[in-house]
Amino acid sequence: MHCEININHTIYKTDLSKPIDISIPLSASVNNISAWYVPPPRFEPVKTNDFIGNVNEGGSVNFRNIFFNPHGHGTHTECVGHISKENFTINQCLKNFFALAEVVSIEPEIIANGDKVITAQQIVNLCQFQTQALIVRTLPNATNKLNRQYSNTNPPYFLKEAIEVLLQKNIIHLLTDLPSVDKEKDEGKLLAHHTFWNYPTNAQTHKTITEMVFVPDAVLDGLYLLNLMIAPFENDASPSKPVLYKIIF
Repeated sequence: MHCEININHTIYKTDLSKPIDISIPLSASVNNISAWYVPPPRFEPVKTNDFIGNVNEGGSVNFRNIFFNPHGHGTHTECVGHISKENFTINQCLKNFFALAEVVSIEPEIIANGDKVITAQQIVNLCQFQTQALIVRTLPNATNKLNRQYSNTNPPYFLKEAIEVLLQKNIIHLLTDLPSVDKEKDEGKLLAHHTFWNYPTNAQTHKTITEMVFVPDAVLDGLYLLNLMIAPFENDASPSKPVLYKIIF
């Protein structure tokens, strides 16, 4: 299913029959990926005096309540409402679902306090294209990222200066396999989030951050078409399903 797409007056070719899903599934399991000290997701059949929402227990349909946290339980896309006093929602803010994207692989650097960080110079050195979206795959890229328990592990994060480079590059959508672009415990500063959305000075409501993706090693660094799909939650964040399509040269 080959197609041509016009982005900023440039024609790009891709094959829509070959999607690359970089989201992490949400499951009712202790092995579900987790961050921010939340308990595992729960999928529970609705039960009343004369009904049970489980076919295997005699119900006519499977009809489940699902309990989860979008920030802590897997791939999610968030808007400036994540840090704002105003009630911005991802369903209101994300209006364009396709973007030209670049995948880059970065091994975070260790700084003086022992933290692992993504630096401005790494972004400058590795980003080769002018795109609307940047997808950062951190190295090493072990498959245990699919069910990693991040709470209290001080994962790598983006330095404020690295985000400032993204602003210079006019990146609208930032995607990463990390649980957050900011340090796990930073006294609530969230410098990377505030810098990316320019909040509260001039809130960039059209920009998004997607965290906890997984980009397999088979996906090479380079140009892709990104389809950033969310559930229509009127919330600051939603579970999401970013899908890539390789650009054909």
